Amino acid sequence: MKTSPSNTPSATHIAFASFIGTAIEFYDFYIYAMAVALVIGQVFFPASDSAVQSLNAFLTFGIAFIARPLGAIVFGHFGDKVGRKATLAASLLLMGISTLLIGLLPGYDVIGTWAPIALCVLRFGQGLGLGGEWGGAALLATEHAPVGKRAWFGMFPQLGPSVGFLLATLSFLGLALLLTDEQFKTWGWRLPFIASALLVAVGLYVRFKLVETPAFAKALAEHSTHATPIKPLLKKHYQPVLLGSMAMVVCYNLFYTATVFCLSYGTKTLQIPRVDFLQMLCIAIIFMALATPLSAWLSDRLGRKPVLLVSSFLAVLAGFSLSPLVASGSIIYITLFLAIALFLMGATFAPMGAYLPEQFPVAVRYTGSGLAYQLGGILGASSAPFVSQLLVERGGLAWVGYYVSAMAAVSFMAVLCMRETRQSSFN
Repeated sequence: MKTSPSNTPSATHIAFASFIGTAIEFYDFYIYAMAVALVIGQVFFPASDSAVQSLNAFLTFGIAFIARPLGAIVFGHFGDKVGRKATLAASLLLMGISTLLIGLLPGYDVIGTWAPIALCVLRFGQGLGLGGEWGGAALLATEHAPVGKRAWFGMFPQLGPSVGFLLATLSFLGLALLLTDEQFKTWGWRLPFIASALLVAVGLYVRFKLVETPAFAKALAEHSTHATPIKPLLKKHYQPVLLGSMAMVVCYNLFYTATVFCLSYGTKTLQIPRVDFLQMLCIAIIFMALATPLSAWLSDRLGRKPVLLVSSFLAVLAGFSLSPLVASGSIIYITLFLAIALFLMGATFAPMGAYLPEQFPVAVRYTGSGLAYQLGGILGASSAPFVSQLLVERGGLAWVGYYVSAMAAVSFMAVLCMRETRQSSFN
């Protein structure tokens, strides 16, 4: 489809613009997650033993999730008041600058305690940027979508994390193959962070060529926006914010348990070589990428709730497979668990690109959908690696699986309480 004389972007441009931003921002987010599992503790918390290093590193990982709801509110304010286009560009720029500076940040051995302090500040900046990204990308896709295809269009920002994670994993895999452990610890881990600047430049170029979405342009023309969108949101729409955040828990918990925790546990406790485990993750992420369009397609035809309920229930069962498969130490069985977890993550994640925005009217949609999404991150992901590490140390690996099942059950109950929106109006 070609652009019209009025410079309205084509469906392909819209899909790519919504996809490229989330792919870049989640690449930035995931390279930090992998660095946490592999090297952050050694570089920024070297004075402690290996277990404490891991816990401290996982705590810095969680800081960004605390910042993400704040980012959703701040960027949502401008997205619902000024427009989607400029807000999306600003969120991507903040994320990119924070990521680049992490790559350039000296370690503890150079600047002492200022190193972990600065790391926490920059990690907070990453969270703010990502907090404003998802809501705008989802609205960019869904507010341009034809009738009956909102979940399919909303799938493109949901596909971004799969590609972003694959790029992050391939980056660290390449470093593991080309560098010694000492080279990787000294300077190699920084390269993916610095390379992010080039990806951000591409994303900004694509997004500056966009126009405002039809739904928001109509709201501006009718003067139906709010001076402070968060006020009417919390007054009239707090229930879908809370339910939406709990519905997101299963996605986050599955992903960060299967990637950050399992990567750390597999390389440090099971002594699986870093190269091998990263290759296992590359295989598993393909299943997430396959599940994403399939789940979106089904939710446009069957409804959002049936797809999410079935996927969440299967995730409850998957939690019970974690201990026997991972504790086996078998590369085949561990890869099987990673593939199951990430397939179900994609299945529960894809419909949310349409389902969360459909819960809110256009004047508070950016803030509402973004806040629900990011609060889900606090509940399901911010503490997932930290809690999993504590559980495995104090109760054993089986308790990590029970934790995954419990989080999936929370999402199942939340979706059960939400309304079906497949055929709802979106103006």
